[in-house]
Amino acid sequence: MKKIIMILAGFFLPVMTFASEADLNIPSLKPEQNSLLYFGFIICILGLLFGLYQFIRVKNQKAHQSMLDVANTIFETCKTYLIQQGKFLVLLEIFIAVIIGFYFGYLQGMPFGGVLLILGWSVIGILGSYGVAWFGIRMNTLANSRMSFASLKRKPLHLLNIPLDSGMSIGVMLVSVELIMMLIILLFVPREYAGASFIGFAIGESLGASALRIAGGIFTKIADIGSDLMKIVFNIKEDDPRNPGVIADCTGDNAGDSVGPTADGFETYGVTGVALVSFIVLAIIPDKFISALDPTQAAIDIQTELLTWIFTMRILMIVTSVLAFYVNKAISKIRYTGKDEIDFERPLTNLVWLTSILSIVMTFTVSYWQLGGLANNLWIVLSVIISCGTLGAALIPEFTKLFTSPKSCHVQEVVTASREGGSSLTILSGLVSGNFSAFWQGMVFLVLMFIAYFASQFGLGDIMIYPSIFAFGLVAFGFLGMGPRYHCR
Repeated sequence: MKKIIMILAGFFLPVMTFASEADLNIPSLKPEQNSLLYFGFIICILGLLFGLYQFIRVKNQKAHQSMLDVANTIFETCKTYLIQQGKFLVLLEIFIAVIIGFYFGYLQGMPFGGVLLILGWSVIGILGSYGVAWFGIRMNTLANSRMSFASLKRKPLHLLNIPLDSGMSIGVMLVSVELIMMLIILLFVPREYAGASFIGFAIGESLGASALRIAGGIFTKIADIGSDLMKIVFNIKEDDPRNPGVIADCTGDNAGDSVGPTADGFETYGVTGVALVSFIVLAIIPDKFISALDPTQAAIDIQTELLTWIFTMRILMIVTSVLAFYVNKAISKIRYTGKDEIDFERPLTNLVWLTSILSIVMTFTVSYWQLGGLANNLWIVLSVIISCGTLGAALIPEFTKLFTSPKSCHVQEVVTASREGGSSLTILSGLVSGNFSAFWQGMVFLVLMFIAYFASQFGLGDIMIYPSIFAFGLVAFGFLGMGPRYHCR
């Protein structure tokens, strides 16, 4: 029977012949490296407390009772949606559990305890995506009603702080939860199961995020169209209280714009980390250190240094995001207190650039501290590569604003086309603006990834195979390091 199954799985055998997820041997860290990452738990717990503090801060904001009632109705409907999604995820996990058990237990011959550990981490991954999505929807429905009430007071600074507080709460919370889980695997799971546990965790969070993201997108479109149809059939406005599709539309907007992106952000941040960990373990091989007395130990030493460096960077990016948030908040308070009108784009843009600058400074500082002893000044090379991703996270909003800001010439062209031409001219003008936007954003990343590729040729190939692939992963890592701040948008 097993022979027949192996023949049917022939497409996968070439990969299994060389290595599999079970062969990811995560090296044991040195005592001083362990101590440093233990400190990361403290940072992550402080991040969770920060998220909780911001949650309470937003919740305590005043709002009219009618607004609170509507917001609560929307949340209850969103909760019903999430419960249904939870039931669906249970069925998916059962299906994935069978596959994981078959692959690792039967084909790979892993002991039952190891398979159970991987299954457990896949469940934790799903619960992580599901949990942060639930927190995100609760925060959003709280913030929406407070934002609506604050808009009546004509205090733009207060109006600005509510979405920033709620966005930072969600962003820091999801990153902190993610890092706690990954640190537990790195530091406490037995070495023979750590690599497979990383993979199981990534599978779980990807499964949860994909279901929540896809279903949320479908849900919001169906609800939006349903509300529009009610508007047409009964000849009432889309947001008219008599329109029974209003709450469904609001729920769909929250499902598509909050549940999906929050779970997706959790998954993307985690999967990128797992990919980098896997690449460090697989690409740094003893063959690169044949001149050393013990090539195997030399490779392991570099692996542990880079693993510690990666996790230290991820931990400290929480610190830079929170620090930039408070500095930007203080600057905004000085500049906008007492003003009746402000440009809401400006403080958000300031937060983007402030976080980017602090992250780049932190990247070079920490890299020199931890990797300054590596040959060929690799700390500079790695810092430049990560900074390309960090810089990209700041440049993309700038290029987006060129085509979407009310002050941009492209938006004005669409407005002019709408006033002076027909609907077809408006559509064409919008398509032209959208194509230009996609082109220039693509060019930004083309240039930044070329810089990363060019930098990877300066000594990185001396310690690992396929250095350019690692460089591209670090660009994504630098981009995602701005994750806590991006939820403010």
